[in-house]
Amino acid sequence: MRVLHFYKTFGLEQYGGVEMFIRHLTHATAALGCENTVLSLADEPQPPIDTPSYRLVQTRQNLHVASTGFSLSAFADFAHLVKKADVIHYHFPWPFMDIVHLLKGVGKPSVVTYHSDIVRQKVLLQMYRPLMHAFLGRVDAIAATSPNYLESSTVLHRYRDKALSIPIGLDESLYPAPDPEVVENLRRLYGERFFLFVGVLRYYKGLHFLLDAMKDAPWPLLIVGAGPMEQELMLMAARNGLDNVHFIGQVHEQDKINLLEACYAVIFPSHLRSEAFGIGLLEGAMLGKPLICSEIGTGTSYINQNGHTGIVVPPADARALRSAMQTLWDDDELAQRFGQAARLRYLELFTAKRMGLAYSELYSRVLTR
Repeated sequence: MRVLHFYKTFGLEQYGGVEMFIRHLTHATAALGCENTVLSLADEPQPPIDTPSYRLVQTRQNLHVASTGFSLSAFADFAHLVKKADVIHYHFPWPFMDIVHLLKGVGKPSVVTYHSDIVRQKVLLQMYRPLMHAFLGRVDAIAATSPNYLESSTVLHRYRDKALSIPIGLDESLYPAPDPEVVENLRRLYGERFFLFVGVLRYYKGLHFLLDAMKDAPWPLLIVGAGPMEQELMLMAARNGLDNVHFIGQVHEQDKINLLEACYAVIFPSHLRSEAFGIGLLEGAMLGKPLICSEIGTGTSYINQNGHTGIVVPPADARALRSAMQTLWDDDELAQRFGQAARLRYLELFTAKRMGLAYSELYSRVLTR
């Protein structure tokens, strides 16, 4: 089966949430016989690249406005690739993608992974809504990334007849193994126990509430990642004298895995629905770490079950975050029990193999239909 994935950004060295999802999904479905092509935009397109899991084709981005890339050449490139595809797999939201589908993709079996509602750009959403519903109304199937998101999204309620949940899964083989020597060095440097956040530093990650929770706290916190909020958060930490907060910046996959292995617990304080899933949180579960997150009706509290794999707190609540951190810090046995449960939950629900099987079955259904 030949599957064409269409998303605004994808490259060999891009590790955002949707890019990670596509990488793990194509790896899993390729093992099941799918031939995957990924079409994306780039300011400086590279020639097509073939990997064992997918063929990457980039087309030139001409304009980027409000997190949306536009490309004139994409229409022709998409039309060329879609002729060879059995199924089109879209990754929502991306308004330009909707236009391309309505002009060039209607008539081909199509699947959408619904990664997130549009949360922040409320004014633009009013203008975009007719196009969004025209697009979602014409695709064959819509997959939310967790049952929580399927239930809580008002947009998806309109499409319950063709919407389902397929949780994101990760393949451990795509990650490097932790380096024991580096892990021990990290613990010597930052302490035998420290909390860890991993992710892009965006407005919806709730990190300013986490910094509030860290005032006069006895434990170290490492913040791994870069993004538009980085300087603001670093200034906030400096103003409040948070010497126990360490900004590590963006790291390579090996360094990330070493940090995850070394940490005591993973904290993921995202407070808005823009955080639709939380791959950084799932990576913590994969490595058997106790988890802390907020209840925002999305995948974060599907990955992390309160009282079972960790602690779920109200969103935008620094006091609750601090209390959760204190609970884990004071009870090492509880933390270990949560971490073991998180690992088992990953193995049961969140492997890439399980995800790949579910999407392969969905491709077959829409193709047959």
